[in-house]
Amino acid sequence: MAAQGEEGGRLIYAMVARGTVVVAEQTAYTGNFRDIAAQCLQKLPAGDNRFTYTCDGHTFTFLIHHGYAYCVVASESAGREIPLAFLDNIKDEFVRRYAGGKADTAAANSLTRDFGPKLKEQMQYCMDHPEELSRLSKVKVQVSEVKGIMLDNIDKAIDRGEHIDVLVSRTEQLHDQAADFRTQGTRVRRRMWYQNMKARLIVGGIVVAVVLIVVLTACHDRCH
Repeated sequence: MAAQGEEGGRLIYAMVARGTVVVAEQTAYTGNFRDIAAQCLQKLPAGDNRFTYTCDGHTFTFLIHHGYAYCVVASESAGREIPLAFLDNIKDEFVRRYAGGKADTAAANSLTRDFGPKLKEQMQYCMDHPEELSRLSKVKVQVSEVKGIMLDNIDKAIDRGEHIDVLVSRTEQLHDQAADFRTQGTRVRRRMWYQNMKARLIVGGIVVAVVLIVVLTACHDRCH
């Protein structure tokens, strides 16, 4: 199953499926990753959750959300945080882009042309910025832990009959933690946009330079 040209710590294949119907996918490698991922789709438990399967030195990580399955295949050396961070980003982007219901009736692979480039862009970004994604993932875990502790404390406080102002103060602490997480997420998305725009400007500048060289060369030839 090894991908041709694969290196360590790589995201190899990504797809979005409605139920068991793959509506968008992206890969730069050859291999039977799609077939194995499709087989996993048939066996996924119901309900929103996250799952990781391993096969032949690769991880198949799934994020299930509201009837859609987001999957990424990676080499085991990529770890767990990068694939999960990738899936979180892709899920948010897919929901934002197709919130109007277009994906609910999309045929197999009908969104690949539109959403495939986004999958490719996010795969590359996640591989280029593992430290930043790791920090963001740790913040998210901390927020989840604080939320769990707060809910437990609220239940105990209610049992003891503590005053409501104490509960409000603790809830505000949780809100501040969540705000910090959202701020870091916004910074990541802005950096991704900036880098994408910079790449486009560089490509555009090269194209303009080539056109100018061709035009100037043609003018020079006519003059001589």
